[in-house]
Amino acid sequence: MATPKVDADLCTGCGICEDICPDIFEIGDDGISHILDANGCDDAGCCDEAADECPEGAIALD
Repeated sequence: MATPKVDADLCTGCGICEDICPDIFEIGDDGISHILDANGCDDAGCCDEAADECPEGAIALD
């Protein structure tokens, strides 16, 4: 099971992860991506793409 983590120091809040995988990622009021459902990647099926498309490399899947 993949568990997503966002590196807040790298995240610029561009929103690509949220566009690709809205059930898992959300840009918060602080302008940084947050995880909505850390255990939902397997069901959502979009976390790998969100991590790959992150221009800052701020998303890791453990």
